[in-house]
Formats: sequence, structure tokens, C-alpha cells
Amino acid sequence: MNLIEKMWNQIYVYLTDSERWITIGEGFLKIILIFIIATAFIRVGKLAISKAFLFRVKSPLRISERRENTLSKLLENTLTYLVYFIAIIMILETIGLDVGALLAGAGIIGLAVGFGAQSLVKDIISGFFIIFEDQFSVGDHIRVSTFEGTVVEIGLRTSKIKNWTGEVHILPNGNITEVTNFSINNSVAVVDVSISLENDISEAERVIRELLTEVPDKYEDIVTPPELLGVQTLGTSDVILRVTCEVEPMRHFHIARMLRKDIRVRLGERGFDIPYPRMVMYNRKDEIS
Repeated sequence: MNLIEKMWNQIYVYLTDSERWITIGEGFLKIILIFIIATAFIRVGKLAISKAFLFRVKSPLRISERRENTLSKLLENTLTYLVYFIAIIMILETIGLDVGALLAGAGIIGLAVGFGAQSLVKDIISGFFIIFEDQFSVGDHIRVSTFEGTVVEIGLRTSKIKNWTGEVHILPNGNITEVTNFSINNSVAVVDVSISLENDISEAERVIRELLTEVPDKYEDIVTPPELLGVQTLGTSDVILRVTCEVEPMRHFHIARMLRKDIRVRLGERGFDIPYPRMVMYNRKDEIS
């Protein structure tokens, strides 16, 4: 009983030690305060970053919008990681751990792990050069291997590509070796117009050229006036005329659809028939006789 009473007295003294509970309460409040300050700092920092890039819109030294979006997201991510890292260090100090010894031990362990994490290092280095060389930016439409879509995020380790059906592909930067960027230069809309063999080709070309002079005022995405190149293909029942037009990046699909519609409507108004497959048959016996 003496042993049990002694243990109970020790527990009682421990639980009734007001100074200890005050210390625990102060530490708990410090941890909560650190989290609140870190969250507020991140929000203020992100707001400052967005305001800074918004201010650059009116600056004569402004960089491209696509690069601004990329750098903005990268800075926001870097700020978040840095603030949370500092907050964790402060929390460890609050609970009484020797942060210096932990960092020293983590450095040794990190060195050992680094030899086995070469792919991670490769991803980070590749991500740095993707951003530094401006290979692609947030909002660009790119193709990487079998994946094609719009870049929604670029990090130091991974990049995210969203295709037109909504799937998001997350690619390690180290695996991105070849990139096709469709958003850097202007695109070209190509429209093939089919007319019947019975129609007058010269008259059809005149009608199309007349329409093409009206198109630039109708669509703001057109960079240069559309051009009729001429006869592209001779078919068994039709003649295909090709029209090309330089447009804003990735707007060639939209403009091609609009041109295709406008040309077909104009040709229909001028009496040009829609070509259809046909077959001519003759009797060889009648030819011999």
C-alpha cells in the first residue's frame, strides 16, 4: 500500500502543479498563435503577390501574361512552403525540442536519402529549367508525349495538364523531355471547301474571295485576312478549294468552323450545289455496235 500511495501522491502532485499547467497552457496558446499568424501571413503574402503582378499590367516593363501567371503561382507555392516550415520550427522550439540538433540530424539523413532520391532531384532541376527557360507557362496549350491539354499549374517537382474532357494529368518534370507548345505563335486555320464539278470554279473562287474580304471585320481573332489558295484536290464528283487564315494562338478551330459555315451559306445563296457521290454506267455492247 505504501508503494501505491507513493505513486498516487506523485501523480497528485504532478496534476496539481499549477506552474506546470500554466506552462502547458502558454505553450498551447503559442502553438495556436503561431498557426494563426502563419495563415494570416500566407494570405497577406498571396494578396501582395497578386497585387504586385496586377500593378505590372500598367508597367512598360511588363512581361507576358502567361509568364506572369506561372511566376505568380510559383511564388505563392514557395511562400506557403517557407512559412509552414518556419512555423513548424517555432512549434518544435515551443514544446522544448532542440531544433539545432534536429536540423543537424535531418541534414545527415537528407544526405543519405538524397542518393536514393535522384529522381526527385531530377524533377526539381527540370522544373527550374522549365520555368527559367520559359518552355511553357500556365494557360499554354501543350503536348507532352501522349498527353495534350492546357497547363493549369507548374511546380518545381510536377506540372499539371488539363485536357479538353476535364482530366488532369500530373507529370513529374523529370519525365518531360519533349514539349510541343501551341500557344507561343499564331495558329493557322485551314478550311477545305468542296464544290460540284458542274459548277464554275472561277465563279466559285470569285464568290469566296468576295466573302473573305468581309470576314476580318467579323471575327476579332483573325490576325491576317483569309487567303484562297486555289484548287487543292480534284475528286470524282467535286473540286476542293483551300482557304487559310492566320489567327490568334489556339483559335484556329473556332475560326475554321465559322469560315466553313459562312462560305457554305454564301455559296448556297449564289446557287452552288453541294457535291454528292455519283456513278456513271454505260453498256459496252452498245459502244461496240
